Amino acid sequence: MAELNVNRAEFIRSAAQPGQFIRSSLPKVAFAGRSNVGKSSVINRLLNRKQFARVGAEPGKTVHVNYFLVDERLYLIDLPGYGYAKVSLEEKQRWAGLMEAFFQSPDVCDLGVLIVDARHRPTAGDVDMAQAFRGAGLNFLVVANKLDKLKKSEIEPSLQCVRRELSLSDEEVLIPFSAEKGEGRESLLRELRTRLL
Repeated sequence: MAELNVNRAEFIRSAAQPGQFIRSSLPKVAFAGRSNVGKSSVINRLLNRKQFARVGAEPGKTVHVNYFLVDERLYLIDLPGYGYAKVSLEEKQRWAGLMEAFFQSPDVCDLGVLIVDARHRPTAGDVDMAQAFRGAGLNFLVVANKLDKLKKSEIEPSLQCVRRELSLSDEEVLIPFSAEKGEGRESLLRELRTRLL
């Protein structure tokens, strides 16, 4: 199997409603995380791009389900961030409805990547998102981002906390990651290749 060429990535569409979700025979991986967890930065690091997925000065910039096609072999899906307080109630409800439709739609996703902040205990939103993947019968893995902000001695206790709070089994993969430094990038790419290609 040829290596996945992450440099061949293109934006395909933003889905604002369920009818715009891409249903394709190509594998589809959905990235989820709360609004200020660095989701766009993780995607940019994965694809070796600076500003590919939009990195907003303010959290909550991803308001639709954004689709990127990588090497014409894999869809990468950037889901709207959750848990950002400054968004109107109406917008929050729209996001919630879009996410509910996404997780209830067959054939729109093959694997989930849940991004959490390695420095903090997972939020209620993180726990809900893990349950959403499980409830939809989707395999998912967890990326603990912002690893570079931790001292060496804090890393293992932090990862154990993530495992415990998200009720991860021994089989469920947790990848320590730094979008800033690139740590964990190869591990994440390897998981995507192994599981989807």
